Amino acid sequence: MKEAILNLLKKNNDDFLSGQIISEKLNVSRTSIWKHINILKKDGYIIDSSSKKGYKLISSPDILTYEEIKDHLHTKYIGKNFLHFDTIDSTNTEAKRLADNGEPCGTVIVSEEQNTGHGRLGRAWISPKYKGIWVSIILRPEVNPIKVPKITQVGAASMINALKSLKIDAQVKWPNDIIINHKKICGILTEMSAELNRVHYVVMGIGINANLDKEDFSEDVFKKATSLKIETGSKIDRKLLIANFLNEFEELYSEFSTNSTVKKSIDICKKNSAIIGRDIKIISDGVETYARAIDISEEGQLVVKYQDGSIKNLISSEISVRGLNEYI
Repeated sequence: MKEAILNLLKKNNDDFLSGQIISEKLNVSRTSIWKHINILKKDGYIIDSSSKKGYKLISSPDILTYEEIKDHLHTKYIGKNFLHFDTIDSTNTEAKRLADNGEPCGTVIVSEEQNTGHGRLGRAWISPKYKGIWVSIILRPEVNPIKVPKITQVGAASMINALKSLKIDAQVKWPNDIIINHKKICGILTEMSAELNRVHYVVMGIGINANLDKEDFSEDVFKKATSLKIETGSKIDRKLLIANFLNEFEELYSEFSTNSTVKKSIDICKKNSAIIGRDIKIISDGVETYARAIDISEEGQLVVKYQDGSIKNLISSEISVRGLNEYI
């Protein structure tokens, strides 16, 4: 009911809408409308109330509910089942719980804050309330589990395109980081539940440092991470960015779900790579080796050339990649 009332207020072009009209349209009592209006106010919506004129929506809060992003969302199934939380342990953890209980492909889980957000290799992810975009998507691809790592490249390419729609240029640090000015602003964590030859589900989590301030980072983390707000000098429209990302993701993911290929995504990742053509440090089981990144394969593997001239395709689950003297 709360959502229905909000939709009516939004459609009324910032004019007053009488309680009687709302009552007739929704077949509810005036008392029920008043209660839900108060709930909306507690949620952060500023609503002008007049006993003679009715109700008028003045402004909406900066929250990532479906009601707030749906006007920007143009997907067929990604995000149509949309779950919003104020605070959560981790969107990926919640997504896996929901996927185990049968939530459909395309389900999106968003939280304004994560208490135990984490990235690849179990690294902690800072997730302060109302400042970032912490989102996970449940997917159910009918593919061999060995193909699933390709989805990370789809996520990275989708984020690059979504940022470009806001006139922000960024790069991909293979396999799962989005970089601006040599610092991470976004990380992608792809996890799956599978048998030997069958995928039960995949959960792709994305953490975007949208409007974090410098003081939100520890001194050590700020050496390798930053936010869009810090780098652009202006606050980011979180609603538009998450919607653009989901739109881009559905379009690029269709190639994978149809024929298990990600050529379009790989092309975007290669064109916007932060490491191709550069000398890099490869860390595996604590051992560091050096090579030059020369390509990304059709399977989403990083192709490197070692100092002895040998060429190898690297699998993302095996290694970490760094620049020679900095994060990248």
